Amino acid sequence: MTSSLVELRVLEGPNLYFPRAAIKLTLDISGIAAASEETAVRFARRIGLKNARPGAPETGFRQRFAVRAVARLVRAVAAESGTSRLAVRVRPTNDPHEIIVAFPWRHRQRAQEMGRAVGEVLDALLSTDIETAVSDAAARVAASEPGERPRTITPRIPVVAVTGTNGKTTTSRMIAHIARHEGRLVGWSNTDGIYIDGELVEAGDYSGPSGAGRVLAHPEVQLAVTETARGGILLKGIGLTRNDVSVVTNVSADHLGLQGIDTVDQLAEVKAVVPRITRKSGWAVLNADDPRVFAMRGIIQAQPWVFSRDPDSPAIREVLGHGGRATTVIDGWVCVLRPDHDPEPLVELVDVPMTLAGLSRFNVENTLAAASASLAIGIGKETVVEGLRTFLPDAEHNPGRMNFFSIGEVSVVMDLAHNEAGLEALIEIMNGVRRPGARLLLALGAVGDRHDDMIGRLGEIGARDSDVMVIAHKARYLRGRDVEALDEVLRAGAERVGVTDITSYPTEVAGMAALVAQARPGDVVALMCHAEREEAYAWIAEQGGTPDSHETLRAKVRLAAGSASPVV
Repeated sequence: MTSSLVELRVLEGPNLYFPRAAIKLTLDISGIAAASEETAVRFARRIGLKNARPGAPETGFRQRFAVRAVARLVRAVAAESGTSRLAVRVRPTNDPHEIIVAFPWRHRQRAQEMGRAVGEVLDALLSTDIETAVSDAAARVAASEPGERPRTITPRIPVVAVTGTNGKTTTSRMIAHIARHEGRLVGWSNTDGIYIDGELVEAGDYSGPSGAGRVLAHPEVQLAVTETARGGILLKGIGLTRNDVSVVTNVSADHLGLQGIDTVDQLAEVKAVVPRITRKSGWAVLNADDPRVFAMRGIIQAQPWVFSRDPDSPAIREVLGHGGRATTVIDGWVCVLRPDHDPEPLVELVDVPMTLAGLSRFNVENTLAAASASLAIGIGKETVVEGLRTFLPDAEHNPGRMNFFSIGEVSVVMDLAHNEAGLEALIEIMNGVRRPGARLLLALGAVGDRHDDMIGRLGEIGARDSDVMVIAHKARYLRGRDVEALDEVLRAGAERVGVTDITSYPTEVAGMAALVAQARPGDVVALMCHAEREEAYAWIAEQGGTPDSHETLRAKVRLAAGSASPVV
């Protein structure tokens, strides 16, 4: 017989369900769904669920009864094993026979035993005396060893926590760069690794609780900047009890269908965990142009600091009207707005290399977010301005994100661009440096754990918006798919916009090399780079390519605009 306990997961800190450590159970409720009405009523009576109307087996009424009953079962086992009060959260999934149950824990071993006991009661529902099964489960929990307490870290230094679908790595790097300009010893963790004072000390994806823990454990770090990804929140929880400043860049479709997150609204709930634990005296920096992010102001205790490219945004007016702050763009200047004050200009966008003279919409937003967070954590205005002016889109400051190179008269740009919004942002900056009459050549790829419709949409966007597109596969990121199946989905997306003449290459570097070989002067070649960043850098260097300086990028933007005069 299949076990009712599909998964038991220990969440080490604040999570989607509770602001503290919790146990998350994925339960198969097929037994409750299929049980006779008589058995379901007896079960309800045993766990203290009075006046229950379970409905007929395998109906919507029975499914809703199951959600109530399982929550009551957890409380009943807890009460009979000695825990008088226990908060329980229950969520349905896209499978009508699976639900998620979560409850906070103080003793690891006993909490895990309770999770297993709940599964065993559900297993016994159709086969044994349900009254005895509940009593036996409670007795096993009461007899178990308590185990260790949660090890969630209470920070001893200021923490800036950054989350969002796109831009979180760039934004966290910008904040760390700005703070280092002030002279602080900064530790930060992200999807690339752990950095201490600008040095990579351990490579790997450290966007979960272990990364934050490693940074905070360093005795000399004075400010922590943590990138907090969806996966870490769902699989382990956040490793910190709180942060001082939080940033949510945006929320868009990505990683859907994984860990029970099937919609963008559900994804926004996950991201909202980060600002929800921002301390009351701190600041939650929110994207006012993203409705799901702006709505998070309703669940925060911290003060709201919003950013928007539109200085007349109603969201800005609302936040300022309630005593918050905002960062926006007025006449080409990054400006801070405070209630009953004139705008405070910081820096012209043309002087911020990451914005591509203001043409990169996403990086304008990242700049606004980084400036807001840096000011919110107490860094001085002059330092923030200098940090924004000196953070470059190159391999040193922002590896793998909007890195520009020149190979002769051909521009090459590398960017992660791992979802639809990221690809659209990449194409936007390609157009920003394309000379009149030149072409966009795109090496497109996708990781294997995305939905077919999203992968197909990448093929569609890439084929529609580029002049030449090839597929450059990421063998290290197939994640259960084979190359042929991934290739077929990308091609199907391209075919929807009438593009069928597409060549596929086994690696990212091979795809980029093929495009550079056919590029003409003024063309722009882009690589969606996920798997072979260092190999791509090496190949570009072998061809005599050089990273673009801020001055080179400004010159390219001027040529693309058909003007030899400075961009203003």
